[in-house]
Amino acid sequence: MSINFKKFSPRPGIVNKQGRLPDPSELVCVEIPKIFDQCLIKRCLVYCEGPDTNTTDCELRSDPLIDPKRYIGSRDFNVKLISVDKIPIKGKPGFKKIVISYIISFYADYIDCNGVNKSELYEINRTDVIGKFYCPDSVAQISASYVPVIDAQDLDSNIIKLEMVAQALNGEIVEDENCDSVLDITLGYYIVVKCELIVQLLIPAYDYCPVPKEPCKEEPEEDPCEKFVRAPIPKFYPDQNLEPLFPDCDDNADENN
Repeated sequence: MSINFKKFSPRPGIVNKQGRLPDPSELVCVEIPKIFDQCLIKRCLVYCEGPDTNTTDCELRSDPLIDPKRYIGSRDFNVKLISVDKIPIKGKPGFKKIVISYIISFYADYIDCNGVNKSELYEINRTDVIGKFYCPDSVAQISASYVPVIDAQDLDSNIIKLEMVAQALNGEIVEDENCDSVLDITLGYYIVVKCELIVQLLIPAYDYCPVPKEPCKEEPEEDPCEKFVRAPIPKFYPDQNLEPLFPDCDDNADENN
């Protein structure tokens, strides 16, 4: 079913297959970062002394802990790009060997023997090498100025960007060589490395984004007892893991055939 153009109100949303959009009202020139190349770094790291490898890291062990009892979990993962080295590849214009250094930080929570929740900060320094990455240099040089003009600055139109999803796969309280209690973390993460270049693109547009007509919704405070009364009665016992005593009728029919 096609869209009634007279009733169509341009707004952010999903374009379904049943309808079709009206013609745009204008073509506009916008300046945005465009992705020229991207690749994935996937690592599962455990603690190990010595130089870091693709599977081990010496910073996944905490400082000595006082009477730890149990590891709870990890939170607040963050990645920070420290440095980028771009080495041109001879005979392949625009392609470079990329060396990136970054820090992954997070907190690991645990309970001590007194029942007190405590946390330990981890900062994992990593370096990865991307052998072949299409990251061309910008032909034009960009300079931006703000009021006052003395704040004018040159901008790097070539951007290396990291996007990460990480989780602690395991946490284990062990004793180190000094008989101190420490927390070893197994870390798994995905990092997408992107090469972006600030460019001008000509794109179709409908109009400015509409101003919301409805005010921001407020979540009303609910009486906890009223919420409890409306809730269904919970299960008193867990589900049983039992096997049938007799075969199904369909199984008997198959055997007879």
